[in-house]
Amino acid sequence: MSVNITFLGGTGTVTGSKYLVRHGTQSLLVDCGLFQGYKQLRLRNWTPLPIAPDQIDAVLLTHAHLDHSGYLPLLVKEGFSHPVYATPGTRDLCRILLPDSGHIQEEDAAFANRHGFSKHAPALPLYTRQDALDCLPRFKAVDFGKSFAPIPGWRATFSPAGHILGAASVLLEVDGRRILFSGDLGRPDDLIMNPPSEAPAADTVLIESTYGDREHPKEDVLAELGPALQKLAKRGGVAVLPVFAVGRAQAVLHAIHLLKLRGDLPISLPVFLDSPMAVHSTHLFEQHPGAHRLSSKETHALTHSATMVNSTDESRALAARHGPMVILSASGMATGGRVLHHLAHYAGDHRNMIILTGFQAPGTRGATLASGAKSVRIHGRDVEVNAEVVQLQSASAHADASQILMWLRTMPQAPDQVYVVHGELGASDELRKRIKHELGWRAMVPEHGSTWPT
Repeated sequence: MSVNITFLGGTGTVTGSKYLVRHGTQSLLVDCGLFQGYKQLRLRNWTPLPIAPDQIDAVLLTHAHLDHSGYLPLLVKEGFSHPVYATPGTRDLCRILLPDSGHIQEEDAAFANRHGFSKHAPALPLYTRQDALDCLPRFKAVDFGKSFAPIPGWRATFSPAGHILGAASVLLEVDGRRILFSGDLGRPDDLIMNPPSEAPAADTVLIESTYGDREHPKEDVLAELGPALQKLAKRGGVAVLPVFAVGRAQAVLHAIHLLKLRGDLPISLPVFLDSPMAVHSTHLFEQHPGAHRLSSKETHALTHSATMVNSTDESRALAARHGPMVILSASGMATGGRVLHHLAHYAGDHRNMIILTGFQAPGTRGATLASGAKSVRIHGRDVEVNAEVVQLQSASAHADASQILMWLRTMPQAPDQVYVVHGELGASDELRKRIKHELGWRAMVPEHGSTWPT
């Protein structure tokens, strides 16, 4: 019996990662992500999977970001009843992220119904906060390096991938085949996360390609962020930073803390972290001391270097304050959450600044802002953009093209096949070409919904 993979997401796009591995009558899903960005991608979230959820025997998660975990509540709601295996860090983050995702979807649906800008009457959430809470008992945490059996006769091992707390690459062994899923790879020089571990031997590799067609700049995030915030502080403006609640929020907080310590920014510059999810995720760094580069002193500073905003009333009260100040708020691509209210409030003033802190998937508001658009649609209305838009090139938590190749080169021998996934089509194809020409390996970019052997 052969082992094959069906690519149900994360192909031709950086969202919706889902890889269905089948052997005989057994099925396992690696990652279970939400589609984000373009509407035609988001609509896939509402389309049933080509396999009934109750026919899937296990789920393995590489990490907690919603483009890898955010479909889980729906999967469980629709009948999946088996374990979800993840590292302890990923489990802890999913306990924060998934209920928050359900809550945001409920809020967005309620807002659309109140203001009548949805084509659906009534607008419904994909899943609720309660649906997300209901899926959490399915989680089983497994430490890095510990081999386990997600399905009888199958073996799996997590190894550190950097990127965010708990992020893993997954080696899956079934019927004599070794399949390596890179997950999202972090950078070897990341400001707060440890570098990825070396890649183990495998017959088949699924490699991410978010930055498959580009290199990170030589300058670090401090060199980019410092001058932007200096300029903002001088003109008394407000900086709104859409951040991923997990990873990016903490990296930017740490960078601002270092800039203040160096004297590059006024110690008095107010910083607000307006995302309950990011606030809770920041405190997790104290509970996982070996999983990142930060010392206990730096971890303590991380949780005390900003005013932590939890309630919606506290969030609304920020609008009554005057600059200069810095507001970090989720989501990182401005696809939903509290950051939309801040963008709607501050984007119109030329003294203000919108600082984009990483990759902006096509079709997201973040990508619209990065393109220099003079208006952006928020909550059914067009908001004028007069604020200065700055896109940081050095804040990404993803390995760039050369760093991805460097990781692949750590494999003890060449695999039989590489599938290039989790990237926009141009980035994936560029990485495919480099793998073929520089490493001499067989590589291809699979199409969404296609099935290939391992």
